[in-house]
Amino acid sequence: MSTLTQKTASAAVLFALGSALAMAQVPAHAADTKMEKCYGVALKGKNDCKAGAGTTCAGTAKVDYQANSWKSVPAGTCLKTESKTSPTGFGQLEEFKAKS
Repeated sequence: MSTLTQKTASAAVLFALGSALAMAQVPAHAADTKMEKCYGVALKGKNDCKAGAGTTCAGTAKVDYQANSWKSVPAGTCLKTESKTSPTGFGQLEEFKAKS
């Protein structure tokens, strides 16, 4: 095998190994992100599990910003996320009564 072929093969192996290591780190970082339930921010049919009375689980919110349905969001962002039904105008950490 020529020197050029050996260098090309070595570079390909190192690139593949580096790519595999980089990809392996993504799930670990994503798992470090803490999540919280945020009520009143899910769009119709886009909520995570438990949407209150009359619904069963994920994807069952009947309206946008339903006060008793929640969506998982990164911790610390819920109270900054818009909610058109919340008394404060932002998501809540617990179910609430929608403003009229």
